[in-house]
Amino acid sequence: MDWDTVSFDHDAGITTITVDRPDRLNALNRPTLRALDEAIDEAAERDTRALVVTGAGDDAFVAGADIEQMRDLSVEEAQAYARLGHDVMNRIETFPAPVIAAVNGYAFGGGCELALAADLRIASERAVLGQTEIDLGIIPGWGGTQRLVRLVGDELARRLIFFGERVDAQDADQYGLVGDVVAHDQLDEFVQGMAEDLAEKPAFALQAAKEAINQSHRMDLEDGLQYEQRAWSGLFGTADQREGMTAFVEDRDPEFE
Repeated sequence: MDWDTVSFDHDAGITTITVDRPDRLNALNRPTLRALDEAIDEAAERDTRALVVTGAGDDAFVAGADIEQMRDLSVEEAQAYARLGHDVMNRIETFPAPVIAAVNGYAFGGGCELALAADLRIASERAVLGQTEIDLGIIPGWGGTQRLVRLVGDELARRLIFFGERVDAQDADQYGLVGDVVAHDQLDEFVQGMAEDLAEKPAFALQAAKEAINQSHRMDLEDGLQYEQRAWSGLFGTADQREGMTAFVEDRDPEFE
């Protein structure tokens, strides 16, 4: 776990992965994306119950992809860079536990896409988010054109992407781009409390819920409902299902594995 641009912390079922390039506003270059990918592997091996992703320093969550590195890419090189970014975002989206993006500052371009790949987004009052690629002569390339639409709707997503608009935390909250806005100096504590609450929930049920919700973006309603039925019934007989229902009947708090 010796990465130059990513730090890793695991305690009591909660893993925090921090993009650690504050001198470059935590911009994502190839080594950082590869380190993120390896850190996600490590988090999965540690039996993570809740995963937090954030950025180092007080200025940026992730200010985007590394533009200096991208500027002279050929089409083929750009395709390889896009695949690498998509692989990391997809790993976050499909991680077997809930992922919280603690957006502590600028989240532009690839940084906004990193937040979009998470399950939950909590913003500092200082946060500013946006898919700003249009002013670079490109479009979002790591999932922004797809995930943003699903989160905030077609009309708003088009406006944000077409104009490259940067939105502050309060507007992001109003748009549904983030779920909570908290004081900057309270962000870590707030996210930690949320992660602790998630870590106490039944892991198999949380994973099943996450997978079922994700399937709603890939399936039509009929297929999605069938998927939900299979996921729901498949949880019966698990230790957590028996404990949860027994605790309810006995009027006590459950103690999940």
